[in-house]
Amino acid sequence: MMNKTDITTSNNISSKLSILDRYLTLWIFLAIITGVSIGYLFPSTAVLLDKMSIGTTNIPIAIGLILMMYPPLSRVKYEQLPKIFRNIRLLLLSLLMNWIIGPLVMFLLAILLLPDQTGYMTGVILVGLARCIAMVLVWNHLADGDPEYAAGLVALNAIFQVLFYSIYAYVFLSLLLPIFGYRGTLVNITIAEIAKTVFIYLGIPFVAGIVTRYYLIRIKGTDWYHNIFIPKISYITLISLLFTIVIMFSFKGEYIIRIPIDVIRVAIPLTLYFIVMFLITFYLAKKIMAPYPQTATVSLTAASNDFELAIAVAIAIFGIASKEAFATVIGPLIEVPVLLGLVKTSLYFKQTLFDNNNLTVEEK
Repeated sequence: MMNKTDITTSNNISSKLSILDRYLTLWIFLAIITGVSIGYLFPSTAVLLDKMSIGTTNIPIAIGLILMMYPPLSRVKYEQLPKIFRNIRLLLLSLLMNWIIGPLVMFLLAILLLPDQTGYMTGVILVGLARCIAMVLVWNHLADGDPEYAAGLVALNAIFQVLFYSIYAYVFLSLLLPIFGYRGTLVNITIAEIAKTVFIYLGIPFVAGIVTRYYLIRIKGTDWYHNIFIPKISYITLISLLFTIVIMFSFKGEYIIRIPIDVIRVAIPLTLYFIVMFLITFYLAKKIMAPYPQTATVSLTAASNDFELAIAVAIAIFGIASKEAFATVIGPLIEVPVLLGLVKTSLYFKQTLFDNNNLTVEEK
């Protein structure tokens, strides 16, 4: 139960938020509705957006993601990144949940809940294989997570994504699906294509964030950088997030409205996945006595997915009109509101399970 101090703290935090932050859920749902409406009223939008792609990279989405991640990555204290290796147990937990448990959980949910829809099943599996390297920075910021730890985990996920995504896709879609009685899919996505996509979505804002931080601190000072510059550019993240959501939902707006039952069927395994992965990881992180900021970070990272990469791969392999691509687009439709709920859940756990010094109640 929340005590008076917790309620006061929560109210103080809320009062400090801008209008954009305070009503973020509303803006996101409006962005979703706008994107779906555009896709439904103007079906040619999907074809137009598909033409604005280079390889597996969609240019409008890439612009939105780069701008969205630039402010959080500019805020990161890069000199503190080595600290992610200090707690080996927490690091191993994150790698375990992201690269072993997560893909397996999504795979099992897909074949159990979509046995008669192999196209949707494959799309959901692709989402599960794409570990988050983008929007988790936003969720982590909203949940008062550790920004340096988040940046470190995102960097590790990016490296693993480049090295293993195409291998994972081959193993899960070409080898494991036939074992369960489904026709396998030949995956023709190369490591070079994945690397290019990851660099565009993550590498560019990473480099921009590092250059901005070191250059401006050198000429303006640390106080000016954190107290004046960072607050001024912070709004870019939310505006870019809303822009990206509109673009992504424009892809399949026509289908989302015409076949709502299919949307619900795809949404069920995705929703279960996000919630289960967050709760299990949060429990295990707290069990090994991790402080709240890092607990929130590893939990949200495990529960998030790189849906922009999954969409790009699905479109590249199966085509924009495929059921596989449709299922990957449903990913952000579900992830955005569910992760917002998990952010609030994380903040509630912070108030009820951790003390003011970010130690667990038991430790205190």
